[in-house]
Amino acid sequence: MALLDGLQRQLRSVIEWKNPSPDALLSQWTENGDEIKNASKLIVGPGQGCIFVYKGKVQSIIDKECSINLKTQNIPFWTTISKFMQFFDSENKVAIYFYKKTKILDQKWGTSSPIKYNDPKYNFPISLKAYGNYSYQINDPKNFFVNIVGSHTDFYIDDFRQIMSSRIIHPISDYIAENKYSYADIDANREEISSGLFNKLSSVFHKLGFDITDFRIEGTNFDEDTLRRINRISDLIAESHAAKAVGLDYAKVQQLEAMREAAKNEGGGAGLGMGMGAGIGLGQSMAQSINEPATKTATASTDDLVARLTQLKKMYAAELITEQEYSTKKQSILDEI
Repeated sequence: MALLDGLQRQLRSVIEWKNPSPDALLSQWTENGDEIKNASKLIVGPGQGCIFVYKGKVQSIIDKECSINLKTQNIPFWTTISKFMQFFDSENKVAIYFYKKTKILDQKWGTSSPIKYNDPKYNFPISLKAYGNYSYQINDPKNFFVNIVGSHTDFYIDDFRQIMSSRIIHPISDYIAENKYSYADIDANREEISSGLFNKLSSVFHKLGFDITDFRIEGTNFDEDTLRRINRISDLIAESHAAKAVGLDYAKVQQLEAMREAAKNEGGGAGLGMGMGAGIGLGQSMAQSINEPATKTATASTDDLVARLTQLKKMYAAELITEQEYSTKKQSILDEI
């Protein structure tokens, strides 16, 4: 009985990819000890393709749904292979691989390490991570097999995801640097960056046997050092805008801020002296910024007083002076009426 089973196995087998795993991109057919007989029938199902490998080289590819009787139907290289086959044992075995032709949709990607470049606007180092999704499919099974699969018997979606993550960093870095995107421009131009990277990645992965059919950036984030630099720039810009709103240049605001901080320093004699000097300087600066000369205060017009009070209010609203300073100076102006 065992002899009969062995004979039947040698005489005929059905070669097909039954119930492939949803995560499989390629799998080697291994039924019947990899032996392919003259009476075998090859079935390539919907969404599948088939790769014939003989003596380590890709000899033929079937890229459409079909059912082939190997004994009677002609397919490339089959005649050559059949010459080496013996009745009970095939000394030269053919490896058959099935691969998935359908698109693999909505796959997640993320940079495996930070993308580093110098900000072209502010000239400080940026360390950026990005993530998103993409879709792809096998477009050149021979290149896919030669460049990616190699000696593996199976290849899965997770295997491709690792390749994507390792190869995506340089194209992103190059594209951002070439187009001189500052850190503040990245989120606002995600669609444009995604489109540019789609073209770059399509060229890279086409050589590996894949078509990237869709590529998107969903989000980005920065490391702590980069965030610290960004927050400092944001604070300086906000302070500059506040100074402009009350009619002062930024240097004047910084001078007022430095004098006020020095005036708050109560530690030690040097600090006390600095505080006294800063207090005097602060009063002088405020006088120069707000007051009219003392000789004119007695005859100041109502419009002039209103303008000074308005400017004083703006400085207080912008937190350039304290509440106490505001109240004191306001009363001083009102006393001139």
